[in-house]
Amino acid sequence: MPVDPILKIHFFSVTFQRVVKSFLNLVTNHNVPVFLVDTQILGPLSKDLEQLKSSPDSLPPGCQYFCKQRDITTFGLLDKIWEHKDGIFRAAENLGFQWQKYDGRDPRLEGMDDLSGTEIPLHYIFKMAAHTIHLVVFYERSGNYLWHGPLRLKRNMDRKFAPFRKLQFGRYAGAYSSADLIQITVDKLQVKIPREPSQFLSEVSNARFLECRYKEARSFFKLFPDDTSLDGIEFRKKAKALLHLAASTLDSLGVAFWISSGTCLGWYRQCNIIPYSKDVDLGIFIQNYKPDLVPAFQKSGLPLKHKFGKVEDSLELSFLGRDDVKLDIFFFYEEEDYMWNGGTQAKSGKKFKYLFPKFTLCWTEFLELKVQVPCQTVDYIEANYGKNWDVPLKVWDWKNSPSNVQPNGVWPVDEWDEVIQLF
Repeated sequence: MPVDPILKIHFFSVTFQRVVKSFLNLVTNHNVPVFLVDTQILGPLSKDLEQLKSSPDSLPPGCQYFCKQRDITTFGLLDKIWEHKDGIFRAAENLGFQWQKYDGRDPRLEGMDDLSGTEIPLHYIFKMAAHTIHLVVFYERSGNYLWHGPLRLKRNMDRKFAPFRKLQFGRYAGAYSSADLIQITVDKLQVKIPREPSQFLSEVSNARFLECRYKEARSFFKLFPDDTSLDGIEFRKKAKALLHLAASTLDSLGVAFWISSGTCLGWYRQCNIIPYSKDVDLGIFIQNYKPDLVPAFQKSGLPLKHKFGKVEDSLELSFLGRDDVKLDIFFFYEEEDYMWNGGTQAKSGKKFKYLFPKFTLCWTEFLELKVQVPCQTVDYIEANYGKNWDVPLKVWDWKNSPSNVQPNGVWPVDEWDEVIQLF
């Protein structure tokens, strides 16, 4: 006799709520402060909270969020406030849960040869009555942000233990702003959620994180010994300070950026600033340009050195850092098949165009700062520096050396006062 679909949905809903309730009771009894990161629950919950900001206790009555048919519910855990206790796992088994732990290397130690293999817990899966609880472990990184690692199955692990392809977190490492949590009652369950769930949700789709390639960087320095001179060390110190100041200024404006050109190459190739590069390079999509960008940098103590182009075409800004290190900001334009930024020769008015394959942005940590880089890093770097980007090249002509440069005409003389501004 076929089962009534309504009864089937009701059964799964009750089971789902019961499993979640059992899990929340388990972690509460063992002082494990989890918080909800499940996008399918936080989405509608966030909308309702926005409408009820003055009274968040007045959420819709009945079972609205934890009673819809689902296979997985996802929670997060801040590692720093969790004392690892094996007792919780024995208690979980007594309640009827099956569980698995998924470890990975601690990226915070990757730069240390003797500790680079240290493993830490990254994900836990708890399973009961065909419902899966995915617990994602978040770690604080030195750039004052939260990081979670990817979920990687080792050879001897059961690949059918959970619906891994359906997990919202774990395919890639991710980076998020530090969490400020609040506790609310949802469907008669006490749960912690991010104080600004809409902000958290906006970060989820762009959270992918790329780790610096420490192993490759060590190999690079074996072939090309690092510059440990006082000048090299001093430049890197100045460049780091300039990058932090630029990031703070752009963040205050809400302008997204990424490390570009030689700064991006240094991150990818050697996990550091290239000591002979003499500047810091950032990229910004032109649609994110704001007129108050220049005044904001000047207020931060970075005077404008030159402004080339205009918002509609080939805009480029250059600022002088406090220690005479230059900050170059290149604005990128998107065409149907490629992206590009422009260049201008001041003495002749000649225009240049630098073509890049289309790219998206990921997060990374660079010089103790959470910053964005092109996800398709190799394609991005090869476009600019060619196939031999892994070989240092100290002589560089911005008009001829890049692999992706092409002539782009000449600025009309009557526009020079606007498009070629030197300070």
